[in-house]
Amino acid sequence: MFFLKLKPHWQILIALALAAFAGAALGHDSHDSNGLSGFGIFVIATCRFLGTIFMSALKMVIVPLIVSSIVTGIAGLGKMDGFGRMGMKTLMYYALTSLMAILIGLAVVNVMKPGFKDGVPNPVIKKMLDDEAIKLGKTPNEKVDAASKRASNGTKTVLDVFKSMVPTNIVKAAAEGQMLGLIFFSIVFGAAMTRMTGESAEVMRHFFLALNDLMIAITKGVMLFAPLGVFALIVPVMAETGLSTLFGTLFKYFVVVLLALGIHMFVVLPIMLKTLGGVNPWRHFKAMKEAMLTAFSTSSSSATLPVTMRCVIDNAGVSRRTTSFVLPLGATVNMDGTALYECVAVIFTTQVLGYPLTMPEQFAIVFMALITSIGVAGVPSASLVAILIIFKSANIPGLHPAAAMAVLLAVDRLLDMSRTVVNIFSDSCGAVIIGLSEGEKNILQDEKKDVFEESF
Repeated sequence: MFFLKLKPHWQILIALALAAFAGAALGHDSHDSNGLSGFGIFVIATCRFLGTIFMSALKMVIVPLIVSSIVTGIAGLGKMDGFGRMGMKTLMYYALTSLMAILIGLAVVNVMKPGFKDGVPNPVIKKMLDDEAIKLGKTPNEKVDAASKRASNGTKTVLDVFKSMVPTNIVKAAAEGQMLGLIFFSIVFGAAMTRMTGESAEVMRHFFLALNDLMIAITKGVMLFAPLGVFALIVPVMAETGLSTLFGTLFKYFVVVLLALGIHMFVVLPIMLKTLGGVNPWRHFKAMKEAMLTAFSTSSSSATLPVTMRCVIDNAGVSRRTTSFVLPLGATVNMDGTALYECVAVIFTTQVLGYPLTMPEQFAIVFMALITSIGVAGVPSASLVAILIIFKSANIPGLHPAAAMAVLLAVDRLLDMSRTVVNIFSDSCGAVIIGLSEGEKNILQDEKKDVFEESF
């Protein structure tokens, strides 16, 4: 079959296009069965089922992949001074790119002013906020409530982030998806392995190396079904959102977020690849295309992590020792797109309300966006609760935080898909830059090494 002979990224891209067409053709709210025919209800239900299976298959490999990759990566560094050096580089890169993303969002939203119409706060959006506030004062909003519950499972305060780094039960942490605790335990485990000697050290090393190879092989198997999974995930999104929503009242806001994300992804990060790494950014885009398409369809940095790691190792040529440390940590704490979105969303809301923020107030929002993005879970719509935290901290007069979330939710899913792509692409750029700084060869070169024969 011709389709199966295409490269994986083309298969996924075709699936995305077909899903967008099919979802738009349904043209109704997928949560409102009264607006769908019996066939339409069947299609949406089937797609949700298949999409859930695909997401579950991706998440299935996350825990063993993270543990095996970090343990082998730390053990491969040989000494703890190598781990400390790489850890410092990684944290500095993540802090720098997140801050730059937020500042880009701040600049674009202030220049384009999406909350204004004809020089004054947009009265239509203001009425939407007021109507939602009245509605929420009387009855619960199911969409907002569902998004809040889903997101709050993984959104933490700064202190909670540090507390969750040391889990009391590592099995429970793994089962509940507490990635920071899992990463911390894996780092401690790998560091302890560097102090082992003799035959037992070799046995442990080979076991985790083989486990890591096995999980990458399983990931490749799961990705054979990626076109079907992507199609199933996108159809309900397009059917629910609809083109009329995107090109309606919130269109300018939608464009501003995409523009800011685009500047960070297509201008800032490539410049960093070129200046700090000395590599061709276009080659990296080509190397990461499968991971970016998967991130767009899943809206989850965590679920995309196995694919991101495989692309960085196999296509970009970064060593497993670097990839194994940089990417799992990045999928948990480095959220460039999310931080940018939080900043734009909050300032957009203040513009609609006609509440001008002073520069100190805006930089306070920048700081809050930087901090809260660290605690955001890598799941769809998790940033909404982080935005809610910023709303409450900012004490904006006349603002009903939940009402603002309800309005933003109308276009959030497609923006969530877009910012997830930025999140994982930034992580991958970090792996390339840090790998090159560690003296690795053949990164983003024509000659690719055999990663499964790479020695530690």
